[in-house]
Amino acid sequence: MRLVAFDSCEQLFAGLRKAAKANVGPYGLPGNQMMGRVSIANGARTMADVAGAEAQQAAPAPGFSGTNVHEQGSDEPDLIKTDGRRIVTISEGVLRVIDAATRKQTGKVDLDVDRFSELQLLLTGDSALVLIPNTDTRTLFDSPVPVDQGVRILLVNLTGTPSVASRYTSEGSLVDARMTGGTARIVLRSSPRINFPLNYRVADPKKLIAENRAAIDDAPDNAWLPRWEVTDRTGTTKGQVDCGRVSRPTDFSGGAMVNILTFDLTRPTLGSGDPVAVVADGDTVYATPESLYLANDDRWRYDFFPGRVASRVRQQTELFKFALVGNQPPAYRSSGTVPGYLLNQYAMSEWDGHLRVATTDAATDRSAVRVLADRDGKLVQTGIADGLGKGERIYSVRFVGARGYVVTFKQTDPLYSLDLRDPAKPAVTGELKITGYSAHLQPVGEDRLVGIGQEADSNGRTQGLQVSLFDVADPAHPKRLAQYHLPQAYSQAEYDPHALLWWPATQLLVVPVEARGALALRVTDDITLAEQLDQPALLRSLVVGNELWTLSKAGLRASDLSTMKQLAWVPLS
Repeated sequence: MRLVAFDSCEQLFAGLRKAAKANVGPYGLPGNQMMGRVSIANGARTMADVAGAEAQQAAPAPGFSGTNVHEQGSDEPDLIKTDGRRIVTISEGVLRVIDAATRKQTGKVDLDVDRFSELQLLLTGDSALVLIPNTDTRTLFDSPVPVDQGVRILLVNLTGTPSVASRYTSEGSLVDARMTGGTARIVLRSSPRINFPLNYRVADPKKLIAENRAAIDDAPDNAWLPRWEVTDRTGTTKGQVDCGRVSRPTDFSGGAMVNILTFDLTRPTLGSGDPVAVVADGDTVYATPESLYLANDDRWRYDFFPGRVASRVRQQTELFKFALVGNQPPAYRSSGTVPGYLLNQYAMSEWDGHLRVATTDAATDRSAVRVLADRDGKLVQTGIADGLGKGERIYSVRFVGARGYVVTFKQTDPLYSLDLRDPAKPAVTGELKITGYSAHLQPVGEDRLVGIGQEADSNGRTQGLQVSLFDVADPAHPKRLAQYHLPQAYSQAEYDPHALLWWPATQLLVVPVEARGALALRVTDDITLAEQLDQPALLRSLVVGNELWTLSKAGLRASDLSTMKQLAWVPLS
């Protein structure tokens, strides 16, 4: 299974049209809101150590916590960023810049977007890249035509008074983004522009499908190619994805295309993004500074509507590897297939020239970790550690160098320790069974992990937020050193790793608690409560110098890192 280019644009359009006609249902193509989409996994995600980005100015910045990301050197978009001198955040359609030294807002810019849009940003030097997702791609009753506002990307110049230097719009929805150095790569997924009749007066599913297939035949060829436009002070340029830069796997739905855009943020404006496209329904991205992986599975085949020929949903995930070099567009390198589905991007890890992948087979609830090597354009399996959590599914994964840790759960929580030093013989070395589960695993020093999740009774019924400290020094005998339990509570960090802060200098772990502010915990050989931060709807935490900054929808609070005493309040209104 490889990605290959089409022989011609004519072959591309013919292949897309054929696949779309084969997979269309009575209410449209797979993946839109009317068809629905089945997932076996929660949004639980894990993350890497907190790492500080290097300041762009000549003078050194104070110590500060960087964004919680999966891999160091591969930054991820978030609600807030800092370079140690200024804090940049976005809320309700406004980007704000706060000077960390004076604790004052020094600039803001209205981004002219819906105040309820879930904006994200990346920061490098004097530039911020704001990502505005497409939140309304389809309507069920109001219109038979897809309503596509497009993904918008704004380049904001932070020198002096912040201002929008360039605006980029592309059809589709935002999948994910990564930034290495000053180069950002944005992954989008788009659907073809086809006007399905959606005749609700027709009750016969087979007739509806026939009408939809006719609409596919009537659609112009370029309906599958996403359009884009970029505006700066010189004017507006428009274009669409080049049919010659589209690749395909062996099998595809015809209802989606994934595009990878590349932007050099050291330049004064956004260009075309040099889009590289794959005919796939992929929705999981993993990246290091050198590689980007796109994962694509067969869940688009799920169809609960009558009329379609039943299509077997394969329990497998396709993986496509791209090489990242400088500010150049990603270059396809290899691909492969693994049985089962991924929990999320943290189920993948590239180390010492190999890719480790943890998957669960949804049909049998059997999980495994596989090691793959890139050989002559193929991701080939070199070894497997199988039989993890029989009858259970994966709740979290963490790879740390030559070791791996997997949590499965149904009634109890086995934490599995794996030895991955030999890519031909990965092995489970130890297992720890406790009640509850960890939805996120965070390294907190050598041979220590913190698990954020839920306590549960012996029957698997959840009992509230649980923070566990594990000693994994002995791979054969992982053990829990301490536990902090908060009944009838849960944390955003269980499903969003950016919500957690680990600051090793003071052994501080900040865990937001829904509707209760946050827990400031000290993690040594025990877990102790340093302070209960009373800041409702707390979203993020950062450290700059000797101050802890906490973000909520209402504002930013600066506190003394040692005493947690409030030093300043910056309202976001």
